Amino acid sequence: MAQRLKPAKATKASELKVRPVVLKLGGSVITYKDVPFSANESAIGRLAEEIAEAGVPQLVIVHGGGSFGHPLAKKYAIKEGFNGKSSQLLGFSETHQAMGTLNNMILKALIHCNIPALTIAPSSTIVSKSGRMVARIDDHLKRLLHLGLVPLLYGDAVLDSDKGFTILSGDQLVASAAIQLNAERIVIGVEGNGLFKSDPKEGRGDLIRTCTLRQLKELQKQVRKTTVHDVTGGMQGKIAELIPAVEKGITVVVVNACKPQRVCKALRGEKVTGTIIRKE
Repeated sequence: MAQRLKPAKATKASELKVRPVVLKLGGSVITYKDVPFSANESAIGRLAEEIAEAGVPQLVIVHGGGSFGHPLAKKYAIKEGFNGKSSQLLGFSETHQAMGTLNNMILKALIHCNIPALTIAPSSTIVSKSGRMVARIDDHLKRLLHLGLVPLLYGDAVLDSDKGFTILSGDQLVASAAIQLNAERIVIGVEGNGLFKSDPKEGRGDLIRTCTLRQLKELQKQVRKTTVHDVTGGMQGKIAELIPAVEKGITVVVVNACKPQRVCKALRGEKVTGTIIRKE
């Protein structure tokens, strides 16, 4: 039977007795990216069980959009900002609605595993400026964590003070939340085994098991954009968002979330196949 996460002892909202862990569930893991609006329900259910089994006392979860958010965001050019057309306003609404549908599936799976998750919709709480978050969200997250709740966020269409609106990626949310909360580590669940020196799909992939900040910056220059359209920047975007968190001394673990137990082990801080990124 799945375990319930152990709530931390109540304390002041400005303090966290235990440094939290921030988990990112990649859109390519929880959805079938080549089939619009198709959720990988078996993967979602398994990952919820692993999260419960890990028993992390202070956990924040962020998930990507996959085949739910990306097709609509691309169709209506949401990331580029408001162009003044009413059809794009409808697209903004549709994108948010699609992400809400996927989020509800994940929320349902977490609750089924006795995880007291609570969705925080970025479109209702976060404003960006030229695509970058400008508001702090740590106080709200800390209050939820102190109560023993598990904040659940996701990449979303949000208001933007310069563009009117844009797309706020789950990767940016992960890094921002981790920095603001002084997280112990970030766990990134993707469909591959971690970061590679070259494209593993072309048969030349060498898994990078440990990576320093300097090496991560070098890797950012080498990685090519994914051939699968991703309005949040693909692997290049993920690496770029991780750099500020690593600069703050937050350890990042990138694991294959399609492989059973890897997310569970990474959440517990156990040895696991993947890429560990540290400042030095």
